[in-house]
Parts: sequence; structure tokens; C-alpha cells
Amino acid sequence: MKKISFIILLFLCSSCTKELFQNPSTDKESGSFLSTETEVEEYVNAVYANLQFNGLYGLYMPALTEIPSDNTFDEVPANDDGIYGQLDQFTLIPSNAIITAAWQDSYKAIQKANVVLNRIDNIPYAIPATKEARKGEMKFIRALLYFNLVRLYGNVPLALKETTDPNVYFGQGRTPAADVYIQIKKDLTEAIDELPVSSTQPGKVIKTAAQSLLGKVYLTLKEYTNAETVLMAVVNSGKHHLITNPADVFSISNENNAEIIFAVQFASGINGNTEGSTMFQQFSPSGTQSGAKGHNLPTKSLYNLYTATDKRKGTYIDVTASGVPYCKKLSLPVTVITDGGSDVVVLRYADVLLMLAETENELEKTAAAISYLDSIRTRAGLTATNALTQVDVRSAIDLERRLELVGEGQRWFDLVRTGTAITVINKWFSDNGILTTIDAHNLLMPVPQGQINTDPTVKQNEGYN
Repeated sequence: MKKISFIILLFLCSSCTKELFQNPSTDKESGSFLSTETEVEEYVNAVYANLQFNGLYGLYMPALTEIPSDNTFDEVPANDDGIYGQLDQFTLIPSNAIITAAWQDSYKAIQKANVVLNRIDNIPYAIPATKEARKGEMKFIRALLYFNLVRLYGNVPLALKETTDPNVYFGQGRTPAADVYIQIKKDLTEAIDELPVSSTQPGKVIKTAAQSLLGKVYLTLKEYTNAETVLMAVVNSGKHHLITNPADVFSISNENNAEIIFAVQFASGINGNTEGSTMFQQFSPSGTQSGAKGHNLPTKSLYNLYTATDKRKGTYIDVTASGVPYCKKLSLPVTVITDGGSDVVVLRYADVLLMLAETENELEKTAAAISYLDSIRTRAGLTATNALTQVDVRSAIDLERRLELVGEGQRWFDLVRTGTAITVINKWFSDNGILTTIDAHNLLMPVPQGQINTDPTVKQNEGYN
């Protein structure tokens, strides 16, 4: 499905020696643990480590948020029991391993964050500001995970207390999405006050990350005035700027640069090849690298949207000598193909500027919107947009988000947020001669069957058996 004859070749070399959130405490029982600052610090690192697991940001979140869109497709849908092909073809079943892993791994990380938040106030810290920072980090991560869950599945169980059940939070049913969003906003608002403006450790959450994420939440809820306020705070912080050359944004030698606001950290070739991700293997075209799977590959139609003068053409996406497109945002692993070292960017400054452009345009401040939009176009070597009306600027921002953020897990959420998913995807299928259509039920993923089998209070989303 969505298959057009082309191949992607992902390359760049990865040589990373950075410290990751490696953590032995993930295997410890929390009941007899977490009584000292040292133990809390280990457990905090365990929460970050959960984000690194392949079932979450190391693989599945990028798949869930790109493959269903018009940005990417599954080259070999039958590979890996068809779990990626189901995303591409909108034939998802509740037992799909990606759907299940994303749900389970998110709640495991939420559980760890809850443990820290429920206990940290009673544990003395040598530096009180450090304790406050850890609380802000946990609230950010919990909010991020719930934001993903509510956008993917709709109503989801909302749990804010720790539990001894490893399968987490059965028996309470699904909380209305509106209430989940209230908690997300609460967590992020408190995190903004608790987080530091900077950190000496790459990958740690800082204040602008919470502000950026809250801006995205407000934008999703169409609370444009609130979105404008927090996104402007990021701009006015002076902490971030666009990297001059697009080729340097995702360079393995320039990770955690001034444009990156928050990224889940990975590294290739260290600690017995256990700190990398499998994204390079899974998202490289079959036949180009030994073991490559051919999932989540950019479409030819997306590549054709880049003009000849766009600097991202050749840096984000390029073509082989035979004219075949390939993506360049992932780096070649140092050792084995399953040990990719590219960080997974969750929030970056270019996204903030494009969110601001969208926000200002919806507030009928179209001139301001054009200014933010053009800052991205200028960096890409393009001329100013010729869009003038609110409607045309809205379309121009949508296009620029595709070109700038491809592969970063934004497109599917953008389509759903703007209410265009059904129209855009059905047109994509029609334009490519594919006899498939989607409807409103496809805007949410099915709740994992294992969750429903375990907990009769959790009901399945409409349209899934």
C-alpha cells in the first residue's frame, strides 16, 4: 500500500560516546527502594531509560505517527508479521504488536514517573533546586506520554498514583480525553515553574521543553491565545535558534545542538551495542543494507515537493545516482544495523516557529504568521512565501511542516489536529490508484486486545473488533 517504486538509502556515520541514562534500578523493587537522594536519581534515570526502549521512542512512536500519513509508506508490508503494513493499509487489529508495545511501554514509564512524584517530597536532597528539577522532569515525561496516548487512542486510563501491578492501572476504565488533557496541562504548567533553564547533561528536560510541549497541547486544543503565550516564551528565552545549515541539524557530531529542545538519546557502538535503536534497520529500504526491513519510507510524492533550490533537498532527503530518493535524518550504526545512534528528536525550535506561525494565523495575525513561516523558508534557501490570505497561509504552513519535520513523528498528528486526515489520506489513496478509504474510526488506534482481555472496564474503540 502507498508503494511507489523507489528506494531510500540512509547513511551518515555514528560515533557517539555520550553518557546515556543507563540505569540498573529498573529491575529493583520500588517498595524497598527510593529512600535516599542517590536512589531517587537512579530511578529518575530509569524513567528516561524507558523512553529509550525500542518499543517507545526507539521505534514505535516514529512508526505510529508517520506511516499512516501521506509522508511515508511500508515498502514490504508482509515483513514482521505485517504489523507495519497494517498501519500503512489501515487494517489495524487490536493484537498488533506496535499498538500493544506503545501502550504498555508508555504506562510502564508513567508508573515509574508516578513512583518518583509520589515519594520525592519525603526524601531529603542536598540541593532543593535539584529536587524541584526532578519533579519537573517527571511531570514533563508523564505529560508527554499521556499526550501521545490520548492522541493515539482517545480516552485512556488516567493514573497518577503508583501501583504494584506490573501491568498497570486495571479496573478503572478509560478517562475522558478532556480530563486527560486537563492533567496534561496541569503537569506541564507546574513543570515550567520547577524546571531549570539549562542542564549540563544532554537529554535532560529543561524549562523550554515544557513550554514547547504545552504550546503543542494548546495548539491541538485550539487554545490559540494560550499557545501564543507559551511559544513566545520559548522564542524570548534566547535558549534556542535555527542552525544555519540544515545539514547540521541531524548530524551525529552535532547532537543536542541549539535547535534541539528535547530529544530521546541513543548511541551506537557503546555498552555492548545496547544503547542504540533499531530505527535504522527497520526504516531502511530492503536490499540496501543487510537486515534492512523497508518500513516507514518517505514517498516519492513527498520528495517531489522539495524544489531544486531547497537546501533540505540533499540534506533531509536526497537521491541516488540513479535518481532514487532516500532519507538522511538517521545515521549509519557504528557496528551492527540494530544499534542505531541517532537521537529521536521530540521537540525542536523549527517546530516551535511553525507552531507559532500556525497560532498567529489562526488568531488572524497573518503578517506575524508569515514572518515565522519565512524564517524556516529562509534557512532552507527559499524565497519568502507568496501566500497572503489566512487560508493560503494555512496551506503554506501545512506544506512547510511536511518538508521541515518529515520523519519526526508530526505528520499524522498534524492531519488529525487540523481535521484534514480523512480528506488528505483518501485523496492520497485515490491519486495513487489504491482502492482504500478511511473514515472517522481510523483517526484513533485500537486499544490493545491484551488490555481489554485483562480489564473488562476498558472498552474497545469504535470500528475495531
